[in-house]
Amino acid sequence: MDWVLIKNLKHHVGKEVEIRGWLYNQRATGKIRFLILRDGTGTVQCVLVKDENTDLFNNTGDITQESSLILTGTVREEPRSPLGVEITPLSVKILAKAEPYPITLKEHGVDFLSENRHLWIRTPRQSAILRIRSTVQRACRDFFHSRDFVLADSPIITPAACEGTSTLFEINYHDEKAFLSQSGQLYNEATAMALGRVYCFGPTFRAEKSKTRRHLMEFWMLEAEAAFFDFEDNMKLQEELVHHLARTVLSENRDDLKLLKRDVEKLEAVSLPFPRLSYTEAVKLLNDLGHPFEWGNDFGAPDETAISDKFQSPVFIHRYPARIKAFYMEPDPENPDVILGADMLAPEGYGEIIGGSQRISDPTLLRQKIAEHHLPLESFQWYLDLRRFGTVPHSGFGLGIERTVSWLCGIEHVREAIPFPRTLYRMYP
Repeated sequence: MDWVLIKNLKHHVGKEVEIRGWLYNQRATGKIRFLILRDGTGTVQCVLVKDENTDLFNNTGDITQESSLILTGTVREEPRSPLGVEITPLSVKILAKAEPYPITLKEHGVDFLSENRHLWIRTPRQSAILRIRSTVQRACRDFFHSRDFVLADSPIITPAACEGTSTLFEINYHDEKAFLSQSGQLYNEATAMALGRVYCFGPTFRAEKSKTRRHLMEFWMLEAEAAFFDFEDNMKLQEELVHHLARTVLSENRDDLKLLKRDVEKLEAVSLPFPRLSYTEAVKLLNDLGHPFEWGNDFGAPDETAISDKFQSPVFIHRYPARIKAFYMEPDPENPDVILGADMLAPEGYGEIIGGSQRISDPTLLRQKIAEHHLPLESFQWYLDLRRFGTVPHSGFGLGIERTVSWLCGIEHVREAIPFPRTLYRMYP
């Protein structure tokens, strides 16, 4: 008898199969018992009729929630089921009977669920989100592989800041001061000069004092860098990537999106090319909307939401004031007060999901910017070397996985978009 994953049961109608999983729920109505099993790929209802199998009916009544089981049975069509099938059990083997389970089917508070995150992820909603996250990560790799980008891993332990010294996690590195990586970008620039087109994929760390639905202390970033890419090439690559992610999730995770009650029409409305607004145009838009904003300030969450609400697709905001952006961003030759950089804002108020720019190529200007940002020059000598030995125009960007997953899933808080979130006041479990 074949061991079949629940998601594939629809291909086995009329056949006897074996399922390995956990009891999500059970209920009985008179002489009929319903066992709901999950296996990580989905859930299926198994229907026991007492008059058809009295012993099995009687022996399954005390199986507790989350007990692990091996069930054999016959797959039959059931149009009312989300899967289109259900199972008539033939045998049930209990591998481990679970103790009373803390996360019952009643409503629980966020603090309680977060404290029990190791169990919360077993629920259908959380499992659906994590499957979509997996799709997004694989789709990122497929996208870059198809465009001749090389995966080049960047270090987690670094000697200096990349995005500003106020959000660093400091560690002791054999009696030397070191930091957890804020970004793999600087190292991407080095590998891009060796391999042409590169990307890295890994955790990054920001000690931000922000307790919002958009912020985590540890989050995953997809970061790409390409030699000979200018500012426009960079934005084109970004919009093609995000469009690809939305299309892939729509294609492969329809059932998960349905479980999450995601309005898929909003994802289907995402189309190329994405709209582009200069920072100055965005400031004007905000003021025209009756949302006062002063040129030179950075956008906060309410500002980003007001802008993105005007568009169905993600929108680029480009050419920010240089003084509010990172030291490595190339000034616009037509107006050095702004940079050749852009943020991509997701629709529906999900905020910035990508930040990118063309990088400074001139070593003298880069040295000046390092000084202006009060960064230790000795920590960036290797980075300056990249400009001394055959520099070229190059550009890159970073995409936040959790914010992107939150948008695609339509969920309220990024803590649900990663298996074990690290937030301002929580690092357990």
